[in-house]
Amino acid sequence: MVFDVSSRFESTGRLKESVTMSFPNKEDPTVLLNFLSQLGLETFYPNKLTLRSLLEINRNSVYDEAVSSVEDIPWCFLRKLFKINAKCRNCTQLSNKDDEEEENTDVFDFNTAEDSADNKVNLLDLIVALFLCSDSFLQQEMVLKMSMCQFSVPLVLPHGNNNQCTLMVWALRDIVKEWRPHELSSSKGFVEDNIVQTELPFFSFVRLKNCSLSKSQCLNHILSLDQYNNNMFIHRDMKGGDHERKISNGLVEVCWYLPCGRENLDTFPKPIAVANLRGDIGQSITQFSFLFQVSTATFVFLDKVEENEHKILTSLQDVRSKLFLVVNRKAEKDMMTVKNTVKELELPQSSVKIKDPHVNLITFSEKLSITIKKSMTKTMKIESMLDKAVDLGLSEDECTSEHQKKVAEEIAKGIGLRPISEYKNKTLPLQGVNWKKLSQLEMEECRLKNAGDLRLEEYKSELQKEKQEIIKELGKQKLSKAMNSFIEQSSEQDKVKRDFFLKWMKLKLNAHLQPAMKLSLLRHKLTDECNKKEKDGKVIAELDQALLESSLGIEHYMREMGLIYEFSSQSQHTDDKISRLPGLAAEMLLDGYPLELLDGDASNIPQRWVTDVLMELHNKVGEKSRLLVLTVLGVQSTGKSTLLNTMFGVQFPVSSGRCTRGAYMLFLRVGDDMQSELNYDFIVLIDTEGLRSPCLAQLEDSCEHDNQLATFVIGLSDVTIINVAMENSTEMKDFLQIATHAFLRMKQIGKKPVCHFVHQNVGGVSAHAKNTTERKHLLDQLNEMTNIAAEMEKHPIIPFTDVLDYDLEKNNWNIPGLWHGTPPMAPVNTGYSEAVADFKRNLLETVKRDKSEHVPQIPEFLEWITSLWRAVKFENFIFSFRNTLVAHVYDNLCKEFNQWEWEFRKEVSRWKTETEMEIQNTENESELHHLNEMVKSKKSEVSDKIKEQKQKMDQKLQEYFKRKGRQVNLIMKYKTDFIIRIEGLTNEIQHSANNDLDCALECKKSSKEAEDLQRNHREVIEEQVMKLLSDCKKRTLSDEELEEEFEKVWAAVTVNISGLKEQDISARVLDQLRKHFVNLNVNEELQNIGDLKEFGKDPFKAKTDHIKMTKTQFVNFFFKKEIKRDLQSRADSVIASCKRFVEDTAKTDRDYHDSFTKDLLDKVNESLKQNCKKCKPKFAIDLKLHLCGFASREFLHMHRKYLAHRDPRNKLDAKKKQYLTDFIDLYKEKDHCHRKGTDYVRFCIKPAVEEYISRSLGVNIVEEILTSCHSPEYSSRSFFQYNIQKELLQKNDFESFVKYIRRYEIFVKDWIFQHVLQKMSEGQTLCKLKIKSLQVIVDKITKALKQSTKHSDGTPLPDNQESIQELINNMRTCLNKDISISVEDEKTILFQIQSTCHQFTDSLFKSLHDLKEELQEEIPNSGDISETLEKLPTKPQDELFKQVFGCGKQCPFCKVPCEAGGKEHKEHHAAVHRPQGLGMYRNIKTQELVETLCTTDVHSEKTFRSADTEGKFHPYKDYATYYPEWHIPPDRTIQASDYWKYVLVKYNDRFAEEYKSKPAVVPESWRSITKEQALKGLKEAFNIK
Repeated sequence: MVFDVSSRFESTGRLKESVTMSFPNKEDPTVLLNFLSQLGLETFYPNKLTLRSLLEINRNSVYDEAVSSVEDIPWCFLRKLFKINAKCRNCTQLSNKDDEEEENTDVFDFNTAEDSADNKVNLLDLIVALFLCSDSFLQQEMVLKMSMCQFSVPLVLPHGNNNQCTLMVWALRDIVKEWRPHELSSSKGFVEDNIVQTELPFFSFVRLKNCSLSKSQCLNHILSLDQYNNNMFIHRDMKGGDHERKISNGLVEVCWYLPCGRENLDTFPKPIAVANLRGDIGQSITQFSFLFQVSTATFVFLDKVEENEHKILTSLQDVRSKLFLVVNRKAEKDMMTVKNTVKELELPQSSVKIKDPHVNLITFSEKLSITIKKSMTKTMKIESMLDKAVDLGLSEDECTSEHQKKVAEEIAKGIGLRPISEYKNKTLPLQGVNWKKLSQLEMEECRLKNAGDLRLEEYKSELQKEKQEIIKELGKQKLSKAMNSFIEQSSEQDKVKRDFFLKWMKLKLNAHLQPAMKLSLLRHKLTDECNKKEKDGKVIAELDQALLESSLGIEHYMREMGLIYEFSSQSQHTDDKISRLPGLAAEMLLDGYPLELLDGDASNIPQRWVTDVLMELHNKVGEKSRLLVLTVLGVQSTGKSTLLNTMFGVQFPVSSGRCTRGAYMLFLRVGDDMQSELNYDFIVLIDTEGLRSPCLAQLEDSCEHDNQLATFVIGLSDVTIINVAMENSTEMKDFLQIATHAFLRMKQIGKKPVCHFVHQNVGGVSAHAKNTTERKHLLDQLNEMTNIAAEMEKHPIIPFTDVLDYDLEKNNWNIPGLWHGTPPMAPVNTGYSEAVADFKRNLLETVKRDKSEHVPQIPEFLEWITSLWRAVKFENFIFSFRNTLVAHVYDNLCKEFNQWEWEFRKEVSRWKTETEMEIQNTENESELHHLNEMVKSKKSEVSDKIKEQKQKMDQKLQEYFKRKGRQVNLIMKYKTDFIIRIEGLTNEIQHSANNDLDCALECKKSSKEAEDLQRNHREVIEEQVMKLLSDCKKRTLSDEELEEEFEKVWAAVTVNISGLKEQDISARVLDQLRKHFVNLNVNEELQNIGDLKEFGKDPFKAKTDHIKMTKTQFVNFFFKKEIKRDLQSRADSVIASCKRFVEDTAKTDRDYHDSFTKDLLDKVNESLKQNCKKCKPKFAIDLKLHLCGFASREFLHMHRKYLAHRDPRNKLDAKKKQYLTDFIDLYKEKDHCHRKGTDYVRFCIKPAVEEYISRSLGVNIVEEILTSCHSPEYSSRSFFQYNIQKELLQKNDFESFVKYIRRYEIFVKDWIFQHVLQKMSEGQTLCKLKIKSLQVIVDKITKALKQSTKHSDGTPLPDNQESIQELINNMRTCLNKDISISVEDEKTILFQIQSTCHQFTDSLFKSLHDLKEELQEEIPNSGDISETLEKLPTKPQDELFKQVFGCGKQCPFCKVPCEAGGKEHKEHHAAVHRPQGLGMYRNIKTQELVETLCTTDVHSEKTFRSADTEGKFHPYKDYATYYPEWHIPPDRTIQASDYWKYVLVKYNDRFAEEYKSKPAVVPESWRSITKEQALKGLKEAFNIK
């Protein structure tokens, strides 16, 4: 097929472009030009109209709008013709005009006829005009469609731009016909041949000027079968046939009669060609001379002979055998002219056929048929007429492509007499045995069915090695001469020359193959073999293979071209000619040529070729390549390709003898007028081979092949048309099972294509109503098939309507049979094309209605191709499907979800901080029950707050899945996981908030106790200081004497002050442990334990009595030892993680709280839940005792640190200097207003400000990291994993790898801490964040101070000493949720203040400003960042850890961590798994670390055993029996696991030493993996571009 882009549609549907026309002077071209102008075709003359413009999907091609102007007529004709609709010949006049004119016109006014003639076009004129304006390839396509409609087609075209008539051999060359001569009737044989190259009797029909008998009608009667009359030739009694002809006189049309092999139906026993000259011979002497010379016989229709006609006839030679006169008897005078002519020509009586008035036309036509039958002696090929045409001055339409024809002939000539298979092996070697072998190896690489006793990784490496050898060998193949010529001609810059060459190639190859009839013979043998009752599968397979090997077409050369490029990467010096091939193929795709997507012969896709071709196309269209992919599937030979051809006017091969299997795709551009409506730039049609071929059903891999093909194309498609035109219910059932399997698989991965069922050969106006029962039966069958498929795929049983959007009424289409009558003379049924057009219109309307905002473009389409084909290669589709698009969409949701989660945590964290301040700021005079009530109220408040935030997250999640354009359908199955995750997050935050409020309450209680003691001591001290002041006032004392007197009083007052009482932390921890075990019947054992002092000091050891052992396991000493080793490893991991939790908790400045022990025990439980299913309760008891012993000592140290910080004696000693200064100032009666303001800010405000910075810093650090350039590292778990592993590779440290694998949680926490440390050190980030918080709190305090200078009613406070306390109280109220100011510190500072309120306020403002500057200078030198981070109440490393750690579960085989979002989800998964030896898996017999990846084992026939299987061997592929929560798909590529292969090879001996085992036996090929390849594999595994 050939197109040209040099045109565009206007709103009228006409094509426009500027053109300059010139004509020779010898004839006035005005008649032609005027007529073309009338039709609006003048801009396309000559030969400017292209096929591509007509295949564009636009309003005109979809909607049959009425003809409203003469300029619409050509486009209406072409649209209908391309739909193979015979009604195209009814488009020659304006809609409804005739009826209106007839009603409004005086019937007796004879002058109106000419006025309306301008609105009417003669059909023949229209056809001539269109052929004159069409390029060579559109002419071919028009001829092909007209021939299918059984219309006559142009043989000689009048006028032309060189004023010569043109013989249209090229236009006819694409017509291939099938017929059955009578001599082949008994054998059921048939002939298939190109009609231009077939030797046929050729009969010409012409007329003289005076002829009242319609030769066209007569010919229609001759050529039509008895049961119906077909208007092959246009005649005067047809609509549009009676209008005046303007340009079509001199046109010669041709059509063919082809027998069906039934004597009672056939008019002629053999095929014949019939030519019809339009106009009388006097007007077209050249055409008549040509026809007479090439014809078997010429029939001249006449009433009488005029003088000039007499001269023409008598000048002919050899008339006796070739000339027949067909006379319509009229006046006697006229008959005399005929008689004289006959006499002079010496014609026998049998050569004159006279129609008497009383004989009707049908009877007369039968007589003519007998005459024709007797004259079928001489034969002629149409292509043999070229020389005669040139001799007589006719031009021919092939003269412009002589060079291309010669090259094609040379290539075809190279085939010679040798078998096609031999030619293909030599000329097209890349698609031979090695390509098929490579495809088989790739399939085996996925399925590993033939590994035998070989180690799987070794077997995979051997397969890989064998693949590489084949690829290398294929890369060495040199271009054959034929392929070199093919590529050279296909690369021609001039598209017309390229298209001529490709068409000549097709024609020459067909010409070479068809005469031998080898393909027909093989097909015939194959059909016979398949029809036998006892079928021989071996013979069928051999015939099928022979049929494949004997086929040869352009597609084979195109396939070879693709493979040349595919394997060119193996060559160091790729020719520019080769590197340009994808661009060439992309151009061809845009020009309407199909591209082979799936090579069905080898069952493989040349992925590099297909990818680069489509990416070239994507670039050529400016990256505007939104695709609607449409596929037709059905049983073989049920009209799938014909359906596509009729719907879209394309030309997929139908019954052309091609035996190529697989799938082809063809791109149709969507016009500008429909792009916005459809939201697509292209419609991609995928045509496939038929499924469930009866002939191939006997082959063992037939069903598998069909399943692969159906799954693949359905997976790629947005719209799937299921063609169910079949009689055999068994075939239909088999086919439906294949289709439903494919649809179910698509549902599981989130793709839900639209599906339509087309029932062919169902006609009749009542068909839809009558077939309701059949449609319901079909739905029942579909439900049955879906249930079977769901069972086989191990998924819940669901009805078909849940698999895809299927409506019993709207998704079923009844289409009548294609042929109207008995082929080969039957025309296409108009009802067929109308029904197909209606179906197309409705289908596109549905697409418009359901359009999505996000439409995949070519890059995403390619990703689907890669992922689907990879999944198809594995037998278990759902199990093996992993798509980077799905991963990308999942990651996008994870990124957004993490943002929502952080907003949730941040909101609650800020609320908690404020609430903790409120609790801390509660007056010490409050009773304990008031505090308890307050915390209870706050718990209720936070619960409401958390519910509100949860609802927001739920709403965001629902809205996310409702958004169009995000392809959320691909991850719909994960939606439940995210709902569960929100629930888990809510519970976690609720638990944490309640614990923090309980801790705040305990903290308030203990601080109240401490402050009560301080208050009592302060009051005594202040009383004694005032007493001392009174005594000293009576004397004159120096500063030294005053200080000495103060020291005596201070010593006497503070001598009996005691510290806070230390609690028995060990007893409290033990008490919590006993409560933890209260319902587990183990308290008796715990009651004997007095304390925890000695627990947890020595290393924990797993013991035999910790393990549940079956009788089988007791016998196996080695296995028992292995379980014990495994248990010790798991215990060590739990202990390390829990110790880190205890240490991190103990580093804070808080006091011990029982919730810490509860959280520790819950953490142990969570770890044991996954890892220790086969342990006795004693193991859990011993482990928890060990950990609680360690924790009790750490928590005691934490408690003592807290008490020391709040010790009343220390607190008073710190205030001693302030009291001394106050005492001296009071004695000397100094103005200490400024000092009091400064001290208040330094000793009350500064600690509160520093505490505020510390409290807010953690959240601010997290916010900084999550919103800065470092945010991607924490955006999703998979990207986080990639960063860690990349850093590990670059760091090159074995200990880090061991820590990552065995102490994953600790490793992640340390990695995050170091990462935060690094980021906070860069550019003084931490300093900036502190200063930012400082500015915030100083602004708040300043604002609060301003507000505090007024009463609640807004009036200023009096300027007296008493107002100072009110000022301070007001400030504390304003800052109640921000900072906590110690009341005792405040009382100490304000002791005996001798100042007015305004003075003190001014001093506060100045001191506050000084404090800000002081802290701004201190912050950059505030010490170790690491220490700062450790002491923060909200640790940023912990918050980030929650973001990325997830559930922390590890693969049961290789210990890779789960990458699913959140702690709660239904399924664990990871992007890339490791060799199992890295997870300490070893062979019990040899003690060698296992080198096999679990992703390899789980789709093999291998077995495993572990503590979970009680030592029994269990198939890897059924691992879900023991680990149902884990999903372990195969690696996306062999290279995806290169990272861990490289690590194992590099540190094999050290891992063996670490794990106390022997090194793994690794495949030799692993040793060649480089560090760069490892990193590349890592990127590929995590889809990092």
